[in-house]
Amino acid sequence: MSRISKENYYLDIAETVLERATCLRRVYGAIIVKNDEIISTGYNGAPRGRKNCVDMGYCTREMAQVPRGERYELCRSVHAEANAIISAARRDMVGGTLYLVGRDARTGELLHDATSCSMCRRQVINAGLDRVVIRRTETEFTSVPVTDWVAEDDLPSLDAPGPAPGRP
Repeated sequence: MSRISKENYYLDIAETVLERATCLRRVYGAIIVKNDEIISTGYNGAPRGRKNCVDMGYCTREMAQVPRGERYELCRSVHAEANAIISAARRDMVGGTLYLVGRDARTGELLHDATSCSMCRRQVINAGLDRVVIRRTETEFTSVPVTDWVAEDDLPSLDAPGPAPGRP
């Protein structure tokens, strides 16, 4: 009998966590692990006390025909990464790893291009996490050093006023 890798072990747990998600578009599960110990879990859903999209029967962003990756302020949900971070003390997360899995809510298909939005990336950075492991297939994953996100966040924005350094 062969054992699965630690990464896939934790990704499988994150995938179980996403079964609690309440989004009608995409469901995500996240867990934070440090020293082989699960620190916290999170899935995407409305803040405590607010109705979830599955309970209301509609998605505000979908009704407004908002493309994927845009206008997250219209979304009722707190993202899985944010919920995992909220549920843990920073001192426990520093140096840890966040494992992330996403599925299409309608089809159940694995999201091969899953990633964290820019706001969740900033929260991951601020939490002091070292890396994020994202499931791509049932056995393949990408391991992203959080330092890469720090560097990307410091790049000039294409939306910033004036020319970006080094660009005409």
